[in-house]
Amino acid sequence: MAMIQCQTPDDVLRVISEKGIVFIDLKFSDPFGQWQHLTIPAHEFSAESFENGIPFDGSSIRGWKGIQESDMLLIPDPKSAFIDPFIEDPTISLVCDVEDPITREPYNRDPRQIAKKAIEFLKSTGIGDIAYFGPEAEFFIFDDIKFVNGPNIAYYEIDSIEGWWNTAREEMPNLGYKTPYKRGYFPVPPLDKMAEIRRDMVKTLEEVGITVEREHHEVGTAGQGEINFRFSDLVTTGDNVLKYKYVLRNVGYRHGKFVTFLPKPIAGDNGSGMHTHFSIWKGGENMFAGDQYAGLSEVALYAIGGIIKHGKAIAAFTNPTTNSYHRLVPGFEAPVRLAYSARNRSAAIRIPMGSASPKAKRIEVRFPDASSNPYLAFTALLMAAIDGIENKIHPGEPLDKDIYSLPPEELANVPSTPASLQEAIDALKEDMEFLTKGGVMDEDFINMWIETKQEEVDAIRLVPHPKEFELYYDI
Repeated sequence: MAMIQCQTPDDVLRVISEKGIVFIDLKFSDPFGQWQHLTIPAHEFSAESFENGIPFDGSSIRGWKGIQESDMLLIPDPKSAFIDPFIEDPTISLVCDVEDPITREPYNRDPRQIAKKAIEFLKSTGIGDIAYFGPEAEFFIFDDIKFVNGPNIAYYEIDSIEGWWNTAREEMPNLGYKTPYKRGYFPVPPLDKMAEIRRDMVKTLEEVGITVEREHHEVGTAGQGEINFRFSDLVTTGDNVLKYKYVLRNVGYRHGKFVTFLPKPIAGDNGSGMHTHFSIWKGGENMFAGDQYAGLSEVALYAIGGIIKHGKAIAAFTNPTTNSYHRLVPGFEAPVRLAYSARNRSAAIRIPMGSASPKAKRIEVRFPDASSNPYLAFTALLMAAIDGIENKIHPGEPLDKDIYSLPPEELANVPSTPASLQEAIDALKEDMEFLTKGGVMDEDFINMWIETKQEEVDAIRLVPHPKEFELYYDI
């Protein structure tokens, strides 16, 4: 299937005509990073659709407003057009913004609109005119997943032909080649049994317009993988993360597999993060390149200072699930200390040293994971960086040591990521002003986020954990 490139509504309409497109699939993100969609026949779509939008009822979208304010408009972005590889009839998918149909203002709970506001705020500060993001979203490929939660029973079960726990399973014959825990990085087949599936994912990603740079097995057993794609501006990268997850899930489904971005699905093995490369540019110049530590500029150091200062509140958006904090524990390559360093991967912020070119200079924020909504995760990082730059928040000295081996008295001086979603929510309650500057996020949105995440925390608190029976059943 050929890739298409559209810039204008006319480009989209021309593709519809030339390719015999039957349906238009309109995709948009809910606040929590789940793509939603509605489909219309191509004959109902015109140039006016880009200007006037497509009305829909948003009252049942999780985290959006109630039925009394349910009417909304989808505004398609022509630059986002791609031919959908998972719909049998020729179909163009378009990513949409959400607007109020009466005021025609951006909907304040639309995460894509929030990301756009963040870029406008960046421009208004004079610090830069574009923010580039390059995420590395890890995932697992499972053969089977089951879970049950009831008043008298709770369990989950995952399985993978590659899983180390299957060394003795009768497969008639069992040929071995099971990936040991923490040793998946990255042996060749037949130990790597997911290579063919990842290559299919790469080909499909390229078909829908995402430029892939590399793919490989990750550290964990049971098919943990990573596919890296080309960085872009904040909004485009947000689109691409959701497109990436859509493609990987559907390619996995096509192969009879289940792809999950759950941060910590396997006890005792590595979790899945979304290391995020980030830089700010102005007038074609990288504002993060300079003559300070590791080739960074003073602006970049202040940006790091802002991210460290607001790190706990940022985590409410970059690590927004209770499961996120099963990954953010010491000893599993998870960066739990809010410090910065060149090359040291145990720091929450790393400065990649693979290239001496000023254009390549960036910071890598290592604590986010792909359970986040990318528009909100990147916005939170950008807003913290802007706050650090505006207020000249210096991050202090770098931590060029193995953080996990530091003595307790030295470690006590290094701030850490939250230990739980509750701690992240509480931090956001106390530290939200940096997100509301320029009207990027408003209190209505942040309060909705806090209330929803508190409900998730409480849902876990109310349910006994199976491990508790092992620890305490005969107490």
